[in-house]
Amino acid sequence: MENTLHIGPLGPWDLAALALLVGCWLWIGWRTEHPPAQRPSVGRLMEGYRREWMRQMVTRQPRIFDGAMMDGLRQSTTFFASTALIAIGGGLALIGNPERITDLAQDFALDEGPKLLWEARILTAVLFGANAFMKFVWSHRLFSYAAIAMAAVPNDAGDPLAYPRAEQAALVNINAAKSFNRGLRSVYFALTALAWLLGPEVLMIVTLFTTAMLWRREFASTARRALLDNPPV
Repeated sequence: MENTLHIGPLGPWDLAALALLVGCWLWIGWRTEHPPAQRPSVGRLMEGYRREWMRQMVTRQPRIFDGAMMDGLRQSTTFFASTALIAIGGGLALIGNPERITDLAQDFALDEGPKLLWEARILTAVLFGANAFMKFVWSHRLFSYAAIAMAAVPNDAGDPLAYPRAEQAALVNINAAKSFNRGLRSVYFALTALAWLLGPEVLMIVTLFTTAMLWRREFASTARRALLDNPPV
């Protein structure tokens, strides 16, 4: 019976904490992107504002503001992608030298456990960071596609292709934002996974706190209430 409760160095509490971490990450991502119709998330509300942005762009002359906005969005993805890559490198360095972590555990009187357990805990955070990096890179690519689609929108509002192409640009922009938000969620849970170094019980508590924080920001924040006033149709 004891063997069935262990997978390698992971005991039953470690497995439960890991399952909770992954489950909450998947659940909050799905709930944010598929909210109830009567209670839209901030991400879903922003989709309407992105469509309205593209519609307003059709008649805006010149379009310098729109180009500056896209540059800012691309720079944000570049910053977070670079940060995630640095964090991945740091995590891999720790995996290659876990003695530093075990020495720290001794200083704080924590349960040392086998080195493979510490490596598994660090690797979990690294994997979330790697997922974040890939999401940010793809988001940067999509924002570049959106900029090109915006440039293809005719300047003449009377052109029959003006608003259809604006809608196409909006859809690419929306998908870029989704990928960016997925990357941010992975960063949140990568940081949460570091709590595992203090033990599985701490990881469970921090996981629930992070999930509640993300839910509040998407469904009960001041920003959401502001976006609900006069939303675009």
